Amino acid sequence: MESSVTPGSAKNAAYLYTQQGAYKHEDMDALRTLSRAEGDVLWVVLSDPAEEEIQRVCADLSISEYVQQSMQEKHRRPKLISLEQEGFVAVITLELKSKRPVFSEMQLVIGRNVLITVCKGQDLQHEKLHERLSSLTSAALRGSDYLAFEWLDLVMDHYVQALDVLEVAVEAMEQRLLLHGFQRSDVQGIYRLRRDLLRIEMVVAPLAEICRRMARLDSSFIESSNQAYFAEVSDRASRVTELIHALRDALAFAFEGGQMLEQMKQTDTGRKLASWAAILAVPTAIAGIYGMNFKFMPELEWSFGYPMVLTGMASLCGFLYYRFKKAGWL
Repeated sequence: MESSVTPGSAKNAAYLYTQQGAYKHEDMDALRTLSRAEGDVLWVVLSDPAEEEIQRVCADLSISEYVQQSMQEKHRRPKLISLEQEGFVAVITLELKSKRPVFSEMQLVIGRNVLITVCKGQDLQHEKLHERLSSLTSAALRGSDYLAFEWLDLVMDHYVQALDVLEVAVEAMEQRLLLHGFQRSDVQGIYRLRRDLLRIEMVVAPLAEICRRMARLDSSFIESSNQAYFAEVSDRASRVTELIHALRDALAFAFEGGQMLEQMKQTDTGRKLASWAAILAVPTAIAGIYGMNFKFMPELEWSFGYPMVLTGMASLCGFLYYRFKKAGWL
């Protein structure tokens, strides 16, 4: 059974999974002396830790200096370090704020029956994950590598949730472009969405290859029976990458469709202007000729000359209007 939680650090936590159940360890400063059986799994969660905290935990759990240095670094891309007795995985996490992606970092140190999780920036709600793992009767038997899979799967859930929101935004952008045409803000919105999707792809796509490598690693910290779990995360990462490609293509198609509609509007406007220019050219030309004030011009002395010229201009204009209307230009 899970022990009651006493007030302590809200940021850091340690959990012990045994054959009898799951427990929360209260004293983060006593990890070295924590009594563990052979099959027990210790999970340590560090949230935005200082370098001193990382050094103390690594010393208590005998983590190599190389991995300790990697834990103190800031990573902009997913990274995998595979040593003989332990592995290090850096993953970029994602959350949306005002529909804009905000990236943080999560690190996993996988040892023999030991998992250290370092969250930098984003709170992935490890308490809820612990509650779910506590309900699994065989959590301890599955090992620390299985707990690492659960974390990676949780990260992928956040990616999927964020992309669901962005997918709605992409569909709204498509409808706006196809129904109402281009606006300056729409062009800026398309660029922003495509840029955000590109940034997400750059941190998701490498994760698929990293998990694929973990599914094939011959190491002491990943059991062969659990390698299929990392292959599943790799497949999810590949599907997320495909969804990102689909959303970017949808934005490109919407942009091209909007451009075609805008060109059609411009062509239609140009035809109308050309039609009216041709119609107005008739009275302009005739009036210009009669405005030259020559002495000998047709019908100047005829009393019906003025009405006849006006009638002729109106007839020619009406004929041109009919032809342009019939051709679909007006």
